[in-house]
Amino acid sequence: MKNTFRILAITMVVTAAVTWLATGANRGWTKTSVATKTTDVVTGIDGFTYEKRFVAGLDFLGATWLGASLLAGVSFLFQNKHINNHAN
Repeated sequence: MKNTFRILAITMVVTAAVTWLATGANRGWTKTSVATKTTDVVTGIDGFTYEKRFVAGLDFLGATWLGASLLAGVSFLFQNKHINNHAN
C-alpha cells in the first residue's frame, strides 16, 4: 500500500509536468480560452477573437504537486511489513 501511494504521487507529478509543457508551459494562471489577434479584411482594424483551448498554468502545476505531496505523505502512515523467517 505504501509503494502504491508513492508510485501514484510520482505519476501525478510527471503527468502534470508533461501536460504543462505540452500545453505551452504558461507561467501565469490556467486558461480555458486563448485570445488571437486578428485583422479585419475590409477595415484593417485589429481585434481579438477567442478560441477555446486549455492552457495549463502554474496554478494547475502547483495544485497537482500539492495533491501528490499529500499522497506521498499518506504513504508514511503505513508501516512496513517485516516477516521474520529466522528460527529462534
